[in-house]
Amino acid sequence: MRRLSRRAIRRAARTLNAALAKLTGLELRRIGARRRYRPPSSRGRLLTAPTFILCTVRSGSTLLRVLLDSHSQICAPEELDLRDVAVAPKSRYSERTLGEIGLDPMQLEYVLWDWVLNRELEESGKRMLVRKTPSDVFLVDRILECWPDARFIFLLRHPGAIARSRHALRPQDSEERNTEMVLRYANALEDARRRHDGLTIRYEDLAADPSAATQELCRFLGVRWESSMLDYGRFGHGRYRSGLGDWKDKIRSGQVQPAAPNPGDDEMPAALQPISAAWGYSSGELPSEAEGATSAPRAST
Repeated sequence: MRRLSRRAIRRAARTLNAALAKLTGLELRRIGARRRYRPPSSRGRLLTAPTFILCTVRSGSTLLRVLLDSHSQICAPEELDLRDVAVAPKSRYSERTLGEIGLDPMQLEYVLWDWVLNRELEESGKRMLVRKTPSDVFLVDRILECWPDARFIFLLRHPGAIARSRHALRPQDSEERNTEMVLRYANALEDARRRHDGLTIRYEDLAADPSAATQELCRFLGVRWESSMLDYGRFGHGRYRSGLGDWKDKIRSGQVQPAAPNPGDDEMPAALQPISAAWGYSSGELPSEAEGATSAPRAST
């Protein structure tokens, strides 16, 4: 009789156990054997269907955050760059052990990301997390790998207005540098819009009619609209300071302020014209499918 290899025996045992489990709910195990963790389809995450606001810098995302955070069921915490929340084994031995139990550094990072954001949700006492951090536009694929049920809100603003706002914040940057940074975020955002479903809203609409814009957002999120959201100054949203989002007088006012007039086509760099046209803000030439939106490297703001 032909002797079976250990691999063949293990394969046969798995097949038998699968059949037994399906028929009886039972399985065979060697005495003292450990059962390896097999994550469910949700990958064992604590958060369910988190929503991510994908945006550029200086796009009005802090206003959107505090409006949503004023809802009784929505937790919209301060910015946190997930790229800086990382895990790395300190030795090849720990890396080897993690491999044996079916984990790798990336999966450990996902566990940490999930725990940190779920902690924010639990401490808020609310039931739904909506997160905004501009650098998330560079992490879209990893976000979906971590949370396959994640949802997206795409926040647009006139690219010329974004550049103007960023220049006011960082006057030390040249116009070329400022334009480059705006394009990195804008191209990554447009790439995400093309590849994934979600709700697209505009900062200009949010500032002009916050009632209508927040009602649309609530419908997308599946919660009842609350008029108190518009008076966001009544609620605590954490400190307004650099590194956590916008901190200027406009956001500190506690009331939605009208947007400044958008610049004309002749008032902004030519390099911003294609993305401006793609977002419906100008008459510039639309980018071709071949050109499209490009992936963006990690960028500072």
